Amino acid sequence: MNLRLLNLLIKEGEGLTTEFKEHFTSRIDQDIVAFANSKGGKILLGITDNGNISGEKLTNHLKSQIISLGRNCDPSISVSIKQVGNVVVLEVPEGDEKPYSCSSGYFKRLDAVTQKMSKKELESIFEKFSKVPFEEKINKDIDWKDISKEKIKSFLRESHIQLGNINPKEILDSLNLSKNNQIKNAGVLFFAKLPRKFILQTQMTLIAFKGNERVHIYDRKDIQDDLLIQFHEAMIFLQKHLNVRSEIKGVNRKDIYEIPLEALREAIANAIIHRDYSVYGTSLMVEVNDNSVVISNPGELPFVFNKHKIGTISIRRNELIADMFARMDKAERVGTGFKRIKDILEKEKLPFPDIESDTFCRVTFKRSVKFKGSEKSSEKGSEKTRKKIIDLIKENQHITTKEIAEVLNLSTRAVEKQISALKEEKKLKRIGPDKGGYWKV
Repeated sequence: MNLRLLNLLIKEGEGLTTEFKEHFTSRIDQDIVAFANSKGGKILLGITDNGNISGEKLTNHLKSQIISLGRNCDPSISVSIKQVGNVVVLEVPEGDEKPYSCSSGYFKRLDAVTQKMSKKELESIFEKFSKVPFEEKINKDIDWKDISKEKIKSFLRESHIQLGNINPKEILDSLNLSKNNQIKNAGVLFFAKLPRKFILQTQMTLIAFKGNERVHIYDRKDIQDDLLIQFHEAMIFLQKHLNVRSEIKGVNRKDIYEIPLEALREAIANAIIHRDYSVYGTSLMVEVNDNSVVISNPGELPFVFNKHKIGTISIRRNELIADMFARMDKAERVGTGFKRIKDILEKEKLPFPDIESDTFCRVTFKRSVKFKGSEKSSEKGSEKTRKKIIDLIKENQHITTKEIAEVLNLSTRAVEKQISALKEEKKLKRIGPDKGGYWKV
C-alpha cells in the first residue's frame, strides 16, 4: 500500500472491499470479521464517510488494540496494519476457516455495508457456495493488452470518479478484479475489449414477440459486450417496445411507461448480478410479449424466495459484480432490489412480478391493462403518425429519427416505435447502416 493507491481507494469510495472510519473504535472487529467472511478488504482509519481525510496516527497502543481484536475473533484473524500518509490502513485477508465471529456475532460484507447475520445463514451460504465463484477465478487466456481503457473510463464516469492517468492494473487491483497481476473473470466481464472471446457465455438476448406464444419474433438483438453495455442495451430495448403515455405539467412533458422504468432497471441489474456465469451455452434473456415482460437468467436464486420476506435476505452469487453495479448506482445496496421493485410497483398500484426459480430465475412483469386500452383508442392517431413519417421520408430519404421526432413534436422513442411498426408491415425498409444509409418506402 502506498499513497497513490490510498488516494485511488479514497476516490473510489467505500465498497465491497473498502471501509472508511473517521476514528478507531473497538467495534471495528465487526468489519474485520465481515471482510474475513467475504472477499477480504481494507479498513481506512482517519477517513470520513464522505471521503475527507481527518487523520489517524498509528501508535503502539493502537496497534496492540487492533491486533487483540483480531486475535479475539473466532477463529482468530491476522490483520496487517500500516501508516500511509495521515491514514492508518488495516488489511484483512479473506479467511480460510469461514464463518468467523466476534463478540457481537457473525458479520458479512454486502456492497459497502457490514451486515450482521445468524450463524445458520452464514453456514448455509458457505455450504452452498464453498467452491471458488466463477467471477473470482483467474482467467488465464486474457492479457492486460486485452483490457479496454475506454471501458474503464466509462465505469469511472458512471461512478462519478475523476482520475487523470488511468493505470488498468491499479484500477482492477483496487476493485478486487485482479490478483497477482492476473485478471479475474469479473474483470473480463466488465473491462475486456471483447469479453466473449474469453467467456463464451457472456451474452444477453433481447426479444420482442408478437402475441404471447413466443413464436413470432418481430425484433431481436444479441448483446455480446461487457455487463454495463448489456444493462444499457436492455433498457433501451424495453423503452422501445413498451407502451408510454405523456403528461404535460406546465412547459414540461413527462413520459410514463406502463411498467415503471425504475422497477425494470432494478430487475435487469438483479439478473446480471445473480446470473450463474459458469453455465455454458446459456444467455440472459429479456422477452417482451403482448401481456408481459420476462427477465430470465441462468442460475436459481441462492435462497428460497418468499415475497413476504422481501428485503430481509441479502445473498449474492456474484459479490464483485454486485459491488460494481452498486458503485455505478445501477442497483440498490445491501440486497434490497426486490423490495425496491415492490415499493415502486405499489406506488403505481401495479402487481408484484411473478418469480420462479429452478435452473433459471424468471421474473415476469404483467403489462398494464390501462395502457393497452389507451393504445387501442389511439390506434387511429398512430396510423396518422405513420403516414406523416412516410411523407417525411418520401421528401428526404436521408432524414434521421431525431429529425422526424423534432418535426412531429414527438419523443425519439415514440418515432422508433412507429418505424418498427412500419417495418413489420413491410411499408418501410432501411438500406445500409444507421449512419450513411437511407430509407426506402
